[in-house]
Amino acid sequence: MISRILFMVFFLIVFINQKFYGQGFSHELGVIVGPVALYSDFGHRHDLKTNLGNTGVGIGLVHYLNFSYRANCNCYTSDTYFNDHFKVRNEIDLHKTNLKHYGEWVAPEKTSRMAKQLRAMTGSTTVFEIGTQLEYYPFSIRDFAAGGYKFAPFVSAGIHWVHFRPEVKSSIGRLQNAPNRFGELEPSTPAKYVGAFQNKNGSTFAAIASVGVRYKLTKMSDLMLDGRWHYYFSDNVDGLNPSSKNNGGIPVPENKSNDWMFWLNVGYIFYLE
Repeated sequence: MISRILFMVFFLIVFINQKFYGQGFSHELGVIVGPVALYSDFGHRHDLKTNLGNTGVGIGLVHYLNFSYRANCNCYTSDTYFNDHFKVRNEIDLHKTNLKHYGEWVAPEKTSRMAKQLRAMTGSTTVFEIGTQLEYYPFSIRDFAAGGYKFAPFVSAGIHWVHFRPEVKSSIGRLQNAPNRFGELEPSTPAKYVGAFQNKNGSTFAAIASVGVRYKLTKMSDLMLDGRWHYYFSDNVDGLNPSSKNNGGIPVPENKSNDWMFWLNVGYIFYLE
């Protein structure tokens, strides 16, 4: 896994230098890190303990195409609205989250079989993402780069390709054995077992939206604070998918949406000459 990530980073750097250097842009590179909260089928919806407990950490490498400045001639580009207010952000991310059931159904006073099964179930998922976003800055990028003001807020939207590796287990025994798993995860036939929960790698896409701000640290570097949402086009990122399709046709009304993630990260961005 790590070797593949390093290879993709190397490939991206080579591609950027060969494809874009001297083409009328300037480039920025940086690193981001921060806590990740995964909202999935683990835990109770809108529960504070779930939101705080099912968290992990993420790290990312970012590359920007800055259209306001041309590195090949050390000069500004043409003064258009797009050049002065938009950047393209390419990114590689890796994050891992440990998962557990929280909320009223696993409260200490609950003694039912279901409560015991849910309390015993834990999981984790490791997620690798690569993709691009378009960032919009309401204030002038040129003025910010020149030190006209210290803060530059932005919003962005984009799409990522996602590879996930979940692991689901129980402290009371193998989940393949019916007495050890919650009823909604019990398949109607053995052939449908893998659909309800799985320890299986998978791939999907994610829609990204973020709100953030940059702080001008030096002439050639910025600090960044970014809060972002990743909506996955899959309900298997956490390894659980108790849908009616995977539950013998029985509706599972509490499973209303696919998995999604909120990531609050800080970053250091430096400008390439």
